[in-house]
Amino acid sequence: MTKAMGTLLKLEEVGMFLLSIILFNQLDYPWWVFPACLLLPDISMIGYVMNLRIGAWIYNFFHHKLAVIITFIMGIWLNESVITLAGVILLGHSAMDRMFGIGLKYKDRFTHTHLSRIDTEF
Repeated sequence: MTKAMGTLLKLEEVGMFLLSIILFNQLDYPWWVFPACLLLPDISMIGYVMNLRIGAWIYNFFHHKLAVIITFIMGIWLNESVITLAGVILLGHSAMDRMFGIGLKYKDRFTHTHLSRIDTEF
């Protein structure tokens, strides 16, 4: 990936992160709920306790934009603010991860993502 393309992709994710903040502001929650919940999707890393394949699948499920959209739409359709909040948090979290170059995981290593290889081994 070229530097210009990487910058373009990161700017796109900045826009999605800002959208998550705007959507959150439409919900009836105190402001502190957004930052308090923003890292909750990383609980999905628990799948790596079992093995790399299961860990990557669970992690990717909770960081995939289609899961974000479905969750958000279901929350609106069902008029359930907690589900809508979950969709907004998933959007903000996945956008934030991708702004930092952390993408969806391949099943060979936790540090191998669709955007890059993460230098630090967790």
